Amino acid sequence: MLHQVYIGIGSNIEREHHTKTALKELSELFGKLTISNVYESEAVGFNGANFYNLVVGVQTECGLDEVCLALRSIEFKHGRQQHEKKFAPRTLDLDLLLFDDVVCCDTLVLPREEIEHNAFVLLPLSEVAPDTIHPIAQKTMAWLWQHYDKSKQKLWKIDINWDQDLL
Repeated sequence: MLHQVYIGIGSNIEREHHTKTALKELSELFGKLTISNVYESEAVGFNGANFYNLVVGVQTECGLDEVCLALRSIEFKHGRQQHEKKFAPRTLDLDLLLFDDVVCCDTLVLPREEIEHNAFVLLPLSEVAPDTIHPIAQKTMAWLWQHYDKSKQKLWKIDINWDQDLL
């Protein structure tokens, strides 16, 4: 069975390098990626360098646990530490945003709460999955973005040329 998965990618340390490397590794794991535009945004929750953020969509036969382990493994390869504090600089942050229409709130929260709260998640997600319905809000990602208070967070679109093999 193929699962539709959406992953948020963020980096504020060597941003372009870590973002491009993460996309390459995600492509090797999952195959074809649907990639949003890249946006620069200010750090949220702490004072730090601006982040690059984007969202990728993948289809995979991997189960939820396998996907989570794979994302965590990629983060560790990029220097992530086991017990880093939540609001801190990141070489690479890979957040599982949606896994099909799974809703859970154990150690893993799906859909990821940041979808409705952060422009740097919602805008790129609405680009790659405009018609996907948020499993709790029961609205499409396009609708959620259209009704989002855009004065809350500023975003700047960044032009990056991706390796065409990723697309």
